[in-house]
Amino acid sequence: MKWTISQLQKIRDKDLRFDELVDVLDIKERDPQIRDVSPIRVAGRADINSTEITFHLHLSGELTLPCSRTLVDVKYPIDIDTKETFLLKADDTDFYGDDVTVVEGDVVDLIPVIKENLLLEIPMQVFCEDVDSNEAAPQSGKDWAVISEEESKHKVDPRFAKLADFFDNNKES
Repeated sequence: MKWTISQLQKIRDKDLRFDELVDVLDIKERDPQIRDVSPIRVAGRADINSTEITFHLHLSGELTLPCSRTLVDVKYPIDIDTKETFLLKADDTDFYGDDVTVVEGDVVDLIPVIKENLLLEIPMQVFCEDVDSNEAAPQSGKDWAVISEEESKHKVDPRFAKLADFFDNNKES
């Protein structure tokens, strides 16, 4: 997913289309929430002229993220349509604003743009649909346990156990 500017200028009049699988496993280092990344399919085309190159991209694949409730792995599908513009000269950035990438050197590299789009696609919370009881979050640990509302209503706090007998003693006297 790298081209030199001279390669792209040679095919300016032709149609540049691509459909490739890209491995972006190192994206896990940028966001520890990502547990795994499938190869990302990058399909699209490029519009090339003398001052800019515009890529029309379709990214698809799958991220493995933790469930917000149970921390079980959840396969989150990725399906992104984006348009990325690369400027060949840095002095044109005022005209385009912040939605462009200025080419540094002689190489146009789509991998950083692909990674950025994947990171932006991660939702705040992911929930799994089917949870096997063996895979669910632990229900107890050292000095703690998850209890239901029914159990909490009938359980007397040990600090107040003596007070429960107080009213019984008043009735006897």
